[in-house]
Amino acid sequence: MTQTLRDTQQACGAHFSAASLDEPTASAPISFGNDEAALRAAKETVALCDRTHWGRIQVKGADRIRFLHNQTTNNFTRLQPGQGCDTVFVTSTGRTIDLVSAYILEDSVLLFTSPGYSKRLLEWMDRFIFFADQVELSDLTDQTAAFSLVGPSSRALLEQLGAGDGLANSSSHVLTHLDGIEVRIAVGSGLAIAGYTLMTDMHHAADLWQRLFTAGATPLGETAWEQLRIRQGRPRPEHELTEDFNPLEAGLWQTIALDKGCYIGQETIARLHTYRGVKQQLFGVELSKPAEVGSLVTAGDEKIGKLTSCIQTEQGSIGLAYIRSKAAQPGLAVQVAGEPGELVELPFVTHTYPSA
Repeated sequence: MTQTLRDTQQACGAHFSAASLDEPTASAPISFGNDEAALRAAKETVALCDRTHWGRIQVKGADRIRFLHNQTTNNFTRLQPGQGCDTVFVTSTGRTIDLVSAYILEDSVLLFTSPGYSKRLLEWMDRFIFFADQVELSDLTDQTAAFSLVGPSSRALLEQLGAGDGLANSSSHVLTHLDGIEVRIAVGSGLAIAGYTLMTDMHHAADLWQRLFTAGATPLGETAWEQLRIRQGRPRPEHELTEDFNPLEAGLWQTIALDKGCYIGQETIARLHTYRGVKQQLFGVELSKPAEVGSLVTAGDEKIGKLTSCIQTEQGSIGLAYIRSKAAQPGLAVQVAGEPGELVELPFVTHTYPSA
């Protein structure tokens, strides 16, 4: 993040953490002092979230599609320029590293990673590039900015700024001009809520933010985003995406191509699907009070899971937890760290085994 973008956001009411004041590239605004209004906008109109601190990796070279196809869970060989997919990087034993959005361009693939994960994924992929492979990796995180529009009025706002024609012809993403600024607009907010994600050169970041704000988008900070993430059930590295869990347990079935050939971790994932071996599933938990991450989830005297995320909201505390499949069902009364709670469904995840 440039200082210009930070100044522009502060003029819109942004508050930053004390730890980030000397690190303008380190974080997005914690809040704009309007969390409830921003959450309401994401549900009813349109909210604007800064995702510049998320990672962006460019993959170039003649073997880029084959390489990514062999590295992650989704099928890259059936994608054309202008299309994209969500996919998961996994270990050789099928454990999760990161959930990534991939956008196919004419001469490269753009990967949109979780915050702080571009370097880790670059190092991970580099291990699997061999002498004859024509694959080039570049970290574009510091050179680019990314914002998401979240909510049912997102498209109308973009059309208001002149992006209507490009969006009409795009199945996943399009390079267009938004009120004079070159922007790549991708379908999807990063959540199971209608929206778009916009990426542009860092030099245009402040101007693009200001145009989106002036057009009527309500700015939404990290605290509100975390509430949305947990309510939606989007898994996060170091919480729900760790080497303790696999993407089937995280409910990321939509990111897994069961009919593709061999890839890193494929044998484990295929076996789990074939033998219905998913022993735990990600669920939401409505809590009576906040609980520490790692707290046990019980049903009566039985231990059935573990809390992986938790946040306090105006309506009460909410969390995410991995729950034993045999015990998991919406509405189940549970205790978290001894306090009462209830399991709830999550829009972002799937608990049903698909056919291959």
